[in-house]
Amino acid sequence: MAKAEFGQAVRRWRDRVAPETVGLPAGGQRRAAGLRREELAMLAGISADYVTRLEQGRASHPSGQVIETLARALRLSSTEREHLFHLAGLTPPGPDTVPARITPSVQRLMDRLEGTPAAVYDAGWTLLVANPPYAALMGDPSGWRGHERNAVWRNLLGPGTRVRHTPESQRAMEAMLVADLRAAAGRYPADGGLRRLVAELRAHSDRFGELWDSGAVGHHETARKVVDHPRVGPVTLDCDTLTVAGSDQRVMLYTAEPGTEDAERLALLTVLGTQALTG
Repeated sequence: MAKAEFGQAVRRWRDRVAPETVGLPAGGQRRAAGLRREELAMLAGISADYVTRLEQGRASHPSGQVIETLARALRLSSTEREHLFHLAGLTPPGPDTVPARITPSVQRLMDRLEGTPAAVYDAGWTLLVANPPYAALMGDPSGWRGHERNAVWRNLLGPGTRVRHTPESQRAMEAMLVADLRAAAGRYPADGGLRRLVAELRAHSDRFGELWDSGAVGHHETARKVVDHPRVGPVTLDCDTLTVAGSDQRVMLYTAEPGTEDAERLALLTVLGTQALTG
């Protein structure tokens, strides 16, 4: 890895990203027009110390996942993203691996959904990016690492989500997720991360093994969900999952019926954001 050149590239690209283009306030005392290290760290879901070490050439061998998150946060073009992979000593993902690059059009869509909880998942249901309203609604995902970012793992082995489920809806959701994961594994056989995820799920979840081996199927449809929020209480929302043609990614959106108490609660929790809960 060309540590110095990698760090210089990250710093150069960080300096050119205006805060307002990524939904951050542009005010305050700034020595440059671009992002602060802390802001890049927040957008990429990594620590500010790690960004500092990368820029100063003191960190080695960043993972492909870190490169992808940096590329998204820095709004890199396809050519720039490939260059960053090469600077890190890595081969950019090919056609046999799960697409993780968010297209400019999807990024513009996310930028415009200021009051709507929205998140983008890849073909294997690993979270790529979530906007602030989504983080406020479902919990801040910026500290999630590895399999913690995968919806299949979180629902079968991890802490789950804030969505309230009946036994029937839980089973249907699990079947849909596993069916999607099986389809992704078939489409992207060279994706090592996907293979490791499947192996860990099979090793530790009997429910996953049962669904995987039975060839369970599921499908997406608009669903009304109740989200138990720790500050504003239960919020009933419509959840739609849109598939992005050409990238195999999914945009998940939560909306409330206008003029209802749920719409008021959604607006309130969006204002509250992810502030720490107090007694």
